[in-house]
Amino acid sequence: MTAEELSKVIVKGMEDKKASEIVVMDLRDINSTMTDFFVICSGSSDTQIEGISNSVEEEVYKTNQEKPWKSEGKNNRQWVLMDYVNVVVHIFLKEKREFYQLEELWGDAKVTKINSH
Repeated sequence: MTAEELSKVIVKGMEDKKASEIVVMDLRDINSTMTDFFVICSGSSDTQIEGISNSVEEEVYKTNQEKPWKSEGKNNRQWVLMDYVNVVVHIFLKEKREFYQLEELWGDAKVTKINSH
C-alpha cells in the first residue's frame, strides 16, 4: 500500500468518528522530511480524540494489517501522534491544534482539505 493510499484509509477512520478540519499534507517534495504525508484532524473532546485514534488504528489494521510503528499521546488525549513511517497522523484537541500550528510550520507542503460531512 502506498503512502497516498494509506492516507486515504486514515482519513476514512477519522471521518467515521466525525473528526473536523481534516487535512492531508503532502511532504514528498520537501527536503529533509522524515515522512511522506501528515494527516491532521481535530476533535472537540478528549473522548472524541480517543475514539478517532482507535478508529484510525482499526481502519488501517483492517485494510493493511499494520499497526502504528509508534504512537504517543493516547494517555493525555490532547494530541495523539501515530507514526506509520510514511504517514504520520496528528489528532488534536481544537485548542492544541491552534497552539501548535503544524500547518504553518510545514507551509511548503501541498495541502488537501477534506470536506467532512
